[in-house]
Amino acid sequence: MSLIELFIIAVGLSMDAFAVSICKGLSMQRMSWKNAVIVGLYFGGFQAGMPLFGYILGSQFKEAITSIDHWIAFILLGIIGFNMIRESLNKEEECVDCSVAPGNMILLAIATSIDALAVGVTFAFLQVRIVPAVSFIGSTTFVLSIIGVKVGNVFGTRYKSKAEFAGGLILVIMGVKILLDHTLGI
Repeated sequence: MSLIELFIIAVGLSMDAFAVSICKGLSMQRMSWKNAVIVGLYFGGFQAGMPLFGYILGSQFKEAITSIDHWIAFILLGIIGFNMIRESLNKEEECVDCSVAPGNMILLAIATSIDALAVGVTFAFLQVRIVPAVSFIGSTTFVLSIIGVKVGNVFGTRYKSKAEFAGGLILVIMGVKILLDHTLGI
């Protein structure tokens, strides 16, 4: 997997965390860089840890399903991407409170990184170098989460659904690319 493809996946995965970070920033009376870094650490850490966990799980089954791994990657990324797109089109705004308490942040970090677990499974099938990949994903999410808090504090919810839609679309496109690479040799 090329660095550009990994960057695209990292940005796509981080869009849920970015959207929640915007809500965090929206709910803050005053922008707090300390709280923004805490948000970034939680989201970045879980976005790095979940694909690692998925990779370990996927590696256990790799031998048994190598012949259909590209279909699994396509289906998983497609489901995740379409779900993100569907959620972005939902008109109900569901912003979270401004608390950065550990219990609150752990639940949000898990919720925004479940898709990264599935991507980690696909990484096992694609023979991705996992440590650099998860480090890159975590770092990207960390930075975008801090930016999201600032954007939310300044602009409100204007960009939340657009970010989630873009993230979903990116994951669907990557799933199609993986399928085409393996079936057509493109």
